Amino acid sequence: CALGLCSLSVGLVCLMLSGRPAQAEMYVAGQIGYTSPNDLSSVQGTGALSGVSVSDLKLHDSIVYGAKVGYYLPSVNWLGAETEIFNTTPHVNQQPITALGVTVPAPGFNLNVFTWAINALVRYPGKQFQPYAGVGVGLFFAEAKFQGQSDKDVAPGLNALAGLRYFATDRIALFAEYKYNRAAFDFPDAIGLKADYSANHFLGGVSFHF
Repeated sequence: CALGLCSLSVGLVCLMLSGRPAQAEMYVAGQIGYTSPNDLSSVQGTGALSGVSVSDLKLHDSIVYGAKVGYYLPSVNWLGAETEIFNTTPHVNQQPITALGVTVPAPGFNLNVFTWAINALVRYPGKQFQPYAGVGVGLFFAEAKFQGQSDKDVAPGLNALAGLRYFATDRIALFAEYKYNRAAFDFPDAIGLKADYSANHFLGGVSFHF
């Protein structure tokens, strides 16, 4: 559903494209905001509990922060690409879980997700306001910690985004952005489960254009 909304956003931006020249083509930016994660879903045990389904696990809201570098093509100034990094800590709350028809209390664990993504972008190349949208592939570096032990996993996944940039000057812009992430993690040792991860990020930032 979120991927469909992102595709719709890309389509709408494409329809809005005009031939007006861009103020600048390359930019660097810092971003910070709020992560509202969805529950870990399709949770299954590993090892001795391999194949045992577990109820969804609630994640804790978190701060997200990062940086990005991007470039728009001078000859096709509505089309661009960027690479970005960002980090969030949507820890798993202490909560009851259900497995094999039995519900028991379970301790939470700390979860850190660092993402490196490469995105394709489209924008309306307005002089002051620039709506934009994009989709890309991310590498999600996840670490789960429990009672002094940790599991690490690196998984490919989806990074989709849409936002609005406002140029305060010719070189400095403010932006607000929504991001959606999805990936599958496997923590076989300290945590003993694998699950699907997805999260919504709401960010603001400042970009410097050259």
